[in-house]
Amino acid sequence: MSELAAGERADAAALPLVHSPLPSDEVIIGTPTTATQALAAVGEVEIGIWEMTSGTASDTETDEVFVVLSGHARIEFVEPALPAIEVEAGSVVRLAEGQRTVWTVTETLRKVYIA
Repeated sequence: MSELAAGERADAAALPLVHSPLPSDEVIIGTPTTATQALAAVGEVEIGIWEMTSGTASDTETDEVFVVLSGHARIEFVEPALPAIEVEAGSVVRLAEGQRTVWTVTETLRKVYIA
């Protein structure tokens, strides 16, 4: 799927995504895969769908707000150190550019992101 045209509709929860393995230096436990589908660009802001399968991986974040559509994960904030959070359907989270995180996904996590 390419980006949405004006007036076009997509089912964010059921949109088929193509997964790829994460780089081995990011994987901590398991063999998680991720998929991303950009839906629209509004100015310099991108809106899209992101999904990760079960496993644990590290990441360096970008400025982003996301809403979890389905699944479950624990996000640990390594740098700067902040309390870990649990996310599930309906969770809204703000991430900041450069934050180092560790994601432990226990049920495939799908989110809509605005970055």
